[in-house]
Amino acid sequence: MTRRLSLLFLSAVLAAADWDWKLPKGFPQPHVPVDNPMTAAKVELGRHLFYDKRMSVNGKQSCASCHRQELAFTDGRSRAEGTTGQLHPRSSMSLVNIAYAPALTWAHPSLDSLEQQALVPMLGENPIELGLKGIEDAFLKVLKTDSTYQRLFSAAFPGEDRFTLGNVTKAIAAFERSIVSMRSPYDRYRWGGDPSAISDSAKRGELLFSSSERAGCFQCHGGWNFSSVRIAGGRTSASMEDQGLFFNTGVSIYEAPNRGLYEHTNRTEDVGRFRTPTLRNIALTAPYMHDGSVATLEAVIDHYASGGRHNHVNKTRVLRPFQLSDQERRDLIEFLKSLTDEDLIHDVRWSNPWPIAN
Repeated sequence: MTRRLSLLFLSAVLAAADWDWKLPKGFPQPHVPVDNPMTAAKVELGRHLFYDKRMSVNGKQSCASCHRQELAFTDGRSRAEGTTGQLHPRSSMSLVNIAYAPALTWAHPSLDSLEQQALVPMLGENPIELGLKGIEDAFLKVLKTDSTYQRLFSAAFPGEDRFTLGNVTKAIAAFERSIVSMRSPYDRYRWGGDPSAISDSAKRGELLFSSSERAGCFQCHGGWNFSSVRIAGGRTSASMEDQGLFFNTGVSIYEAPNRGLYEHTNRTEDVGRFRTPTLRNIALTAPYMHDGSVATLEAVIDHYASGGRHNHVNKTRVLRPFQLSDQERRDLIEFLKSLTDEDLIHDVRWSNPWPIAN
C-alpha cells in the first residue's frame, strides 16, 4: 500500500512537471490529475477553446461569456444566461484558484473533476448553457477542419486520436487550472513582507475580519485562499453552509432548484446549504451570493451584521448579529478590496487569443 501511494504521489508530481505555475514563494502547487498532466501546449489549446464562440450551438457564446477575465472570471450577472437566452438558477462562480477547490459549483458535493464539470455547460439541457448536446460530432468536425486547431491539438495531444470530446474537456480543464491568483496587495503585505502594500484602513479591516469577537469573517473564509473546507478522516471537502439568505414566507423559504446541497442528498438538514466561495478578488465579482441577491460589498456586510434574513434551523451557527461603526465598515471593505489581484485581470496568459469578432 505504501509503495502504491508513493507511486501515485510521484505520478502526480510528474503530471505537473511540464508546466510553470509562476507561483509566489510559499504558495502550494495545485493538484493535477495523473491522467491529464499540465503542459503549456494543452493550456494554450484550452485557452483557445475557452474563448471560442463556436463552442455554442448558435455561435453566440463561449465559456468566457460567463467567466470574464476582467471580472475575475465571473459575469457580473445575478443569474447566468445561456447562449439561447435561458437563465441559470444561480450566478456564475469565479474560476480563479479553481484548481484548489475540493468540490465544484455551488452545491454539488461529489463533482470534483474539472474535466467532468466542463461537460455540464457544454451538454446540459436544464438549463441550456452552450447547447452542444446532440451536435457533438459536428462541433468536433469544426475543430478538425480549422488550421489553428490542427496545430494546437497536434501539439497538445501528439500521437493519438486528437479530436475527441475527452481531449476538449482535458484542455479546457488544464487552462482553468492554470488560473491562479496570489499577487494581490494583501499577498505582498502578508506574505511578501511589504508593510506599505495595503493602507492602514485595510490593516484595521484585517483585524476585524480575523476577530471571533467582532465580524468573524474568517470562520467561513479562512486560510490563504479565503475559502472554507472541511477535513474529516483525512479527506478534504468543500464546506457548504446556509447563510440566511431567504425571507421566511411562512410556507417555505427554499424552492427548487435552489435548495442547495439538498438537491443532491435529499436530507432536510441540507436545505439551503451552498458552497462557501473564495473572497479573493471579491471587489470584482458582484453581485454576491449564489442567487446574486446582494448587490454590493456594503450590502454584504449589512447582511452578515444583521445575522441574516431568517432564523431557519439550518442557518449556520457562526452567523450572528454584530455591530460595526461607520469607520469599521470602511476598514473592512478596504481590507476586502486589498484582495484584488490586478495582475490577474490583465495577464495575457488568460486573455482572449482570438480576433475581437470571436
